[in-house]
Amino acid sequence: MSMKQETRNVKLETDDEKPVAIVTGGGTGIGAACCRSLAHEGFRVGILYRSSEDGAKNVLSEIEDGFLLKADLADLDQIEEMVRHIRETEGRVDVLVNNAGISINSDINSMKVDEFDSQRSILRGIWYLTKRILRLFMIRKNNGRIINISSVVGHTGNGGQIPYTMEKAALDAFTKSLAKELWGRNILVNSVAPGFIDTAMTTSLPSEIHEKILEDIPLGRMGNPDEVADVVAFLANRGSYITGSVIHVNGGLYGG
Repeated sequence: MSMKQETRNVKLETDDEKPVAIVTGGGTGIGAACCRSLAHEGFRVGILYRSSEDGAKNVLSEIEDGFLLKADLADLDQIEEMVRHIRETEGRVDVLVNNAGISINSDINSMKVDEFDSQRSILRGIWYLTKRILRLFMIRKNNGRIINISSVVGHTGNGGQIPYTMEKAALDAFTKSLAKELWGRNILVNSVAPGFIDTAMTTSLPSEIHEKILEDIPLGRMGNPDEVADVVAFLANRGSYITGSVIHVNGGLYGG
């Protein structure tokens, strides 16, 4: 599969000092909200998508300064090509938001091995992309922010989502371990763990499941993507004494 990138307003000679944020899964839902919030905070935003091209283009049209990146995180060659492209055209990455993910839902007896592997391949891609961004950009400058979007179900578990909950729990462990590896550097690593957020994934739930979820949330409603993105923007631009932490955004569903 080929990897394509589209850019808008690339003016390296004038934008050299503007910080750059990359958001994976930036074309829809929480990722799109993060792109808008980071642009509002003054970042030039790279909107990384795999299949949501129309959504990514819509986000690009809504923000002041951004560019599109296309890659499948399950393909390490595509990640490598994309990182080279960022290095050649942008020359910097100040914030990486690892938001992209998939959820393949099935009980343990029904799920096939290749479905399990598809779920886990995204975590491998997150690890590799972070590794390359750190080495090529952040470690050289001794500065940066890495923000991983995990989930409340990585802490509570959820029937029918074993590989997904494993991935999200592993992402929080990755956050804590990487923060320790970067000890002494000005590179902060944190997770934001949303609860049930009003996105395409949750609106497709049967009404009885939707009602049961609401009964368990002290605030009595689902969150919206902007409420998650607000926390991401805080960690990206402020939050200077927070690293190795998991910040829960779930309306009181789980206290951490």
